[in-house]
Order: sequence, then structure tokens, then C-alpha cells
Amino acid sequence: MHLLYNLVTYLTSFLLKIIALFSPKIKLFVNGRINVLSTLKSKIAATDQCIWFHAASLGEYEQGLPVMEEIKNRFPKHKIVLTFFSPSGYEVRKNTKVADVVVYLPVDTPSNAKQFVDIVNPEMAFFIKYEYWHNYLNELKKRATPTYLISGIFRRNQLFFKWYGGFYRNALNAFHHFFVQNSSSKELLLELKKTNVTVSGDTRFDRVASILEKDNALDFIHEFKNNTLTVVVGSSWPKDEDLLVNFINSTHHNVKFIIAPHTIKEEQIASLSKKMLKNTLTYSGYSIETLRKPDLKEYQVFIIDTIGILTKIYSYADIAYVGGGFGNPGVHNILEPATFGVPIVIGPNYSHFAEATALVNMEGCLSISNQNELNEAFENLIQNEDIRAEKGHICSTFVQMNKNATEIILKEIL
Repeated sequence: MHLLYNLVTYLTSFLLKIIALFSPKIKLFVNGRINVLSTLKSKIAATDQCIWFHAASLGEYEQGLPVMEEIKNRFPKHKIVLTFFSPSGYEVRKNTKVADVVVYLPVDTPSNAKQFVDIVNPEMAFFIKYEYWHNYLNELKKRATPTYLISGIFRRNQLFFKWYGGFYRNALNAFHHFFVQNSSSKELLLELKKTNVTVSGDTRFDRVASILEKDNALDFIHEFKNNTLTVVVGSSWPKDEDLLVNFINSTHHNVKFIIAPHTIKEEQIASLSKKMLKNTLTYSGYSIETLRKPDLKEYQVFIIDTIGILTKIYSYADIAYVGGGFGNPGVHNILEPATFGVPIVIGPNYSHFAEATALVNMEGCLSISNQNELNEAFENLIQNEDIRAEKGHICSTFVQMNKNATEIILKEIL
């Protein structure tokens, strides 16, 4: 099976190089890996002490960030090496200050894995939530490197729990300890005779709870809001935007809308702007104007066609809509608006996300499936300050009650 795995890995790597000729995203995936090993050699000396974190993408990075920050604080002389599988993670966080070296993870071949681990020689390795790369895990196991899974989550339908999943189960033997999000994940691992398991919860709660301690002020958002009830739309997709545009264009309430789409390609932003009947401005249009800045108070819709500031913008929200809930796998991160005590509206696809399921059941978050339900949800929240406050309180309390996963993890490993 291991031979077949490697064969498929080599074949996939070859095919991706061909696909990269036609796909900008795959081109980033392929080209970003060309010089990884030489980059590592130039940045890591044989005498350096390293700790390795691996994140599949941006979401997993955010999930692991509290642990990375604490490890960096406690091991200030060590180099933190951070790897990403996906361009959507690497391209956004390649300059993060929490890590000393940030690179793509080379394709999981035996040669790449051996060279990578030889160069980095990590004293500890952390895999965030999932991604079980067999050759890398084998190399770590050979060297008896303490290896941890943090914020892990396991489901019955995964290959580990199939009768034919022995090859995948073997990969789990590399882990010294599993820190999982819930008791059901622990029970599944216990079925595999894995007793080195702790239910620590989800480290994302620690990350979003810490946001409250930071400076979230944005002067231009303060100016735009102008003491007006504001709906912040985060990570919206076209299906979300179709419903939202209809509501925005038809509402007679004195409400402002800030929209931060998931995709910020110029043509999509232009298309979204054209659909608006209300006075609309884009962030790029505002930021490039240096001589005569627009009077933001005069606008009703602000489209944020940049990245990296959505979290701060949520601090100005009275109501939040989080997109992705009409697609697969579903809704994006609802914990960021939740930590600010904001009532949240989402689409119908959220069952794969425990925090969304919990907040819907607790009624801090409202799930809608069509235009009428969106209109009703917004009308109710806009017109009733008490309901906004009640649902917002549910959301903020939920975050506070579920933090401290990082502390549990560090107590176990240090």
C-alpha cells in the first residue's frame, strides 16, 4: 500500500504541473514548492533548534495560532518553522511574525520528507486539525520526534475507521498525543486503542477570545458607520450576495452595510457594485484617492475589496452575516463576529461546523434558506434592539465558555 501511495503521489505531482499551465491557483501550488528545500537550507543552520507547525490552509493556521504564539513565547531561542499545503494559506500568511520560516510543504514523497526533516530537525512537530502525510509522519516516527495533533476532529466516515483503512491507521502511530475537539473524536480513537488522547476543545476559541484584547479600531470604518446601525457581511459568495443585494436595495431602514466578499477579483467586485441601488463605495476606490477623500458618511454600502481587516470590521457590527452557507462544505468562520457579541445570520449549510450548529441551537445564530427568511431575519434584528442584545450575548458567552484549549495542550506537552 505504501508503494501505491507513493506512486499516486508522484503521478499527482506530475499532473499538477500540467494543470498549472492553465490554473493560476495550481501554478502557485506548484511554483511555490520549487525552491522550498533550498530556502530552508539558507534560513536554518545545523545548530538551530526548530519547532515545526503544519497547517493545511488559512483556517488551520488561525486555529493553531494561539499554540504557536505560546510556544514562541516559551521557546524564544527556537526557530518556528511553519508550513502550508494550500496557496490560500501561504499567500495570506507568508509574512506572519509568529514564525521565523514560512514555506509550502513539499509534496509528500519519501525523498522530500527525508530532506525536509533532515534540514529542519524539529524538536517538536504540530499538525493542526488534520492532514496526515505518511512519509513525513514516518520520518518523524523514525527519529522519535514528539509529534502532536492539535484541535483534531475525527468522524466515523473517515478512512481510519474502515475495515480497509489499515494503511491510514498506521499513520496515526507517529503521534505522541492527540488533542481533539470533542468527546466523540476521543471515543473513535479509543476504538483504535489510542489512549494518548485529551479532549482539549478547539483552539480557535482562544484565538477569537484574544481578539478582544487587541486594538480593533479602524478610523475609516468609524467614519462610515457614523453611529448608524451597521450590518457587516463577511466572506460572502455570489449566492449570499444575490439575497443580500435584494434586501439592501429594498430596505427603507436607516442601515449601513459593509460587505467583505470571499473573492475580491476586480471583475466580481465591479459586478457587485453595479447591482447596488444605494450609494456604494469600494475600499480600493477610497484608498487610492489621496487628494480628495470621499465623505464616507454619505455612503450606505462599503465593499471591502482587500484582505486582513475583516476581524477588526466585525467590532463595528450590530448584525453580522457570514457567507458560505449556500455552498460546500458550508459556512465560514462565525466565531470572529461571535466574540464581539454580535448576532449572526448564515445560510443553510452549517452541519459540518460544530460551533455553528451549537450557536444555531442556542439561537444566537439564525440560519436562513431563501430570500423571505433572510428578509425576516434582518427585519427582526434591525427593528428589535433587545433581540440583538440577547442573541449577541449568547454568542459572546459561547466563545468565553469554550476557551482555554491552549492552556490544556501546553500543560500536557511541557
